[in-house]
Amino acid sequence: MSARVVDALGTWCPVPIYLIDRAARRAAAGEVIELLADDPLIEVDLPAWCHRSGNALLELRRDGGAYVGRVEITRPAGGGDAGGPPRDPSPGRSASG
Repeated sequence: MSARVVDALGTWCPVPIYLIDRAARRAAAGEVIELLADDPLIEVDLPAWCHRSGNALLELRRDGGAYVGRVEITRPAGGGDAGGPPRDPSPGRSASG
């Protein structure tokens, strides 16, 4: 199965993560998405997004002046919160109670 390619070349944070998140929400579990980006922050942002979203980072490598990231979609399509901001557990109260 070939990977779906998300081309984020020429864009800066947070656009590459927004684009892969949008593609992931439309993907089926087991699908692989390849992200092309040239923003150096992708080295931090893509692993963090994978951790938050529950998807699997298969590879993140430099290829010349760009980065190539491969992510396997491991959650059901359209399910879960794939990368929005963390939600406060109880509005109006601190995390300690």
